[in-house]
Amino acid sequence: MICNLCPRNCNALRTDTKGGGLCGMPALPVAARAALHQWEEPPISGTRGSGTLFFSGCPLQCVFCQNEPISHQGRGKAITPEHLRALCFQLIDQGAHNINFVTPTHYTHVLLDVLREPLPVPVVWNTGGYEKLETLRALEGKVDIYLPDLKYLNADVAQRYSAAPDYPEVAAAAILEMFRQVGPVEYAADGTLKKGVIIRHLVLPGQLSGAKDVMDWVAEHFAPDQVLFSLMNQYLPWGKAEQYPEINRRLRKGEARKAAEYMELLGLDGFVQEQSAASDQFIPDFDFTGL
Repeated sequence: MICNLCPRNCNALRTDTKGGGLCGMPALPVAARAALHQWEEPPISGTRGSGTLFFSGCPLQCVFCQNEPISHQGRGKAITPEHLRALCFQLIDQGAHNINFVTPTHYTHVLLDVLREPLPVPVVWNTGGYEKLETLRALEGKVDIYLPDLKYLNADVAQRYSAAPDYPEVAAAAILEMFRQVGPVEYAADGTLKKGVIIRHLVLPGQLSGAKDVMDWVAEHFAPDQVLFSLMNQYLPWGKAEQYPEINRRLRKGEARKAAEYMELLGLDGFVQEQSAASDQFIPDFDFTGL
């Protein structure tokens, strides 16, 4: 295939076994884990867990990525589309509230086939927010819950930390398209999410103003009952963060407190993930579990 699935528009040749483009991934999916996950937002994890499938490769180049071994180093196991669909049903049999595709954008062509027949649980598209509108539109009616990041609204910051200066406008447009597709949040009887959008933002050291800009954007574009906002204060300097002194530290308590206070001031509905979650014990082992 010649790939232009993500905003990088690499026009790269990806064969079934050989990678190309910025993500470096082949056309057939490569994954690192398929298991119930308890550490998503409460209406995603529920009581039994979210059926997460972690894919290898990523269209972004975030220097602080906690999933560095699979996102940028290519760790993973090749699987067929048929096996991928079977994995979805294995997770459902284990009690998964939903099927949660993590960093799936560069495998959209495969997942469209996997989802040709609806799954009996909601489908979650768990993404860094860097999505092409054309790719998202192909998913309409197949994805129930969008779980995007909104990392930055400043092009210089997006370039420095993710090598994507167009990230702000691309992610903002993508989130609006996601909401157009699935509409306001809707819950099942057990309190888990049936459909909707949860917008995540990871507060970076020294970037409190950027976090406020993101929250302002959400408040300006959505009513409190339309989307959920997940403020993540559990930053740890993973990946290549040591090469960037200004983010090579944990978040200060004052930064986390001020971000949470601003979220409350704006009346955003959602969740605050506390600094106590800033531990590698909450990062899954990418040891091919469940594959």
